[in-house]
Amino acid sequence: MDRPRRTAVTSPQTRLAHARGRARGRWRVARLDPGDAERAAELLRRQRRQAACALVLTALVLAGLPVLLWARPDLDGVRVLGVPASWLVIGALPYPAMAAVGFWQLRRAERIERGR
Repeated sequence: MDRPRRTAVTSPQTRLAHARGRARGRWRVARLDPGDAERAAELLRRQRRQAACALVLTALVLAGLPVLLWARPDLDGVRVLGVPASWLVIGALPYPAMAAVGFWQLRRAERIERGR
């Protein structure tokens, strides 16, 4: 299955900054057609909403760890391979959880771009 070609959408100021290093002369900011501009604005709104959801989820995971350790002080007595379970909760659990949220965020952002 052929994947659609991805197009990077950047700020006009970013393009201007990159172009100043390569070319001299007057730079004109590219303008989108009204329909394309409206679609780009809607994509941006939807992706921001999705990013805010992922940010809240990540914050809940990270803020939930101290709450979990407070609610379950018996985790200090549980050992996994000789390491207290509370240490594993703090040292090992956040990274896969954040990677999973990041992967979920990426997939959702791509789905929004495809219009699904």
